[in-house]
Amino acid sequence: MATGDGWERDDAGEPSLVRPYTLTAGRTEPAVALPWEAPIRTRDFAPAPRWPANDVRARILELGRDGPSVAEIAARLSLPLGVARVLIGDLVTEGYLTVHQTLGDAATTDERRELIGRTLRGLRAL
Repeated sequence: MATGDGWERDDAGEPSLVRPYTLTAGRTEPAVALPWEAPIRTRDFAPAPRWPANDVRARILELGRDGPSVAEIAARLSLPLGVARVLIGDLVTEGYLTVHQTLGDAATTDERRELIGRTLRGLRAL
């Protein structure tokens, strides 16, 4: 039975774990390089999509306004990480999202601590 939150529930009210993979048409890899720790952001100048508010893509764009990591989005939407990566990759190639680089060798200690903190918060949310 459809719930309007992007999930289907069986007769016992439990979420179906198969449903999210139908969102990716069975794809398991994103079309772009997309590490799970990479911060993403919704592009301000992207054309407004005409998806229903409960569409998982619309929810990803909403979350993307705050610049979360791929893992954080997966956790907040209760999506498997692989499914979130594919959907986010699609939105990147369609011009709705941008992917920011993760830290390089020149990163400061504070930047590394911030990344570790964000990663831990995302993992705890899973």
